[in-house]
Amino acid sequence: MTEEKPEKSIFGQLLDASSVGIQLVISTFVGLAIGYGLDRLFGTSPWLTFIFLIIGIISGFRELFRVARKVDKGDNAGNNKPGL
Repeated sequence: MTEEKPEKSIFGQLLDASSVGIQLVISTFVGLAIGYGLDRLFGTSPWLTFIFLIIGIISGFRELFRVARKVDKGDNAGNNKPGL
């Protein structure tokens, strides 16, 4: 007896898609802020700002790929449905 998760509604899918863009921007700015703060603290400008900006961008794209993989996995599971 296996329980299958119900398929997400169109609004749930739209929420997932819109959150990816927000997460990409927020992770970039968080990385930038952390790097800027550490640069001001240690006087290493601009090196830590640049490093943490890159880390923030990478983490944002990692989340984008994670959500895209999850959506693709869901599409492949429902491949048995006839097309239009």
